[in-house]
Amino acid sequence: MTKKTKIEKTRLLVDDFFKLEEAYVAFEKKDGEMSKTVRRLDLKRDDAVCALIVNQHKGTVVLVRQFRYAALSRGQAWPLELVAGLIDDGEPAEDAIRREILEEAGYKVGPLQRLFTFYPSPGITSERGILFYGETDGAEPVEAGGGLAEENEDIEIVELPFAEAFAMVESGEIYDGKTLIGLLWLKNKLA
Repeated sequence: MTKKTKIEKTRLLVDDFFKLEEAYVAFEKKDGEMSKTVRRLDLKRDDAVCALIVNQHKGTVVLVRQFRYAALSRGQAWPLELVAGLIDDGEPAEDAIRREILEEAGYKVGPLQRLFTFYPSPGITSERGILFYGETDGAEPVEAGGGLAEENEDIEIVELPFAEAFAMVESGEIYDGKTLIGLLWLKNKLA
């Protein structure tokens, strides 16, 4: 769907790990008229990749757990998540997720299936997530995983039987959005 927009002014408020842009914009309303000019913010981030990793040798999904400061104020700072990371400039998405899988989980995976491209929170950020599905090459990791020390990562690798992971989705113990998307896709695939 394409509707009219008019950007009147933009200004960069923060230029750090992410960029925060302020915009004054008008948009076409559902009645076809243009809205008044409104202020909006865009947390600009590079695209990210994530992977639902299945270990068919063990009948498990490979997840990770690490400290997430932004979720600390809600008391949920250590979510179970899919392996994920940002795409480096000029890096193909598949190369990025293979790098992240090895760094975070220690596994090599076979062919990857690109499942979805999604916006985690389009009301505030232009970041897109690209979700892949992959199966481990072997029953055991080929490297230690756990993240990169130079990035101050301290990542726990958690392998869960399918039924346990699905039960944790239902109980709310798994609450990360990308992980919910991946696990619900897998549950549907296995049904």
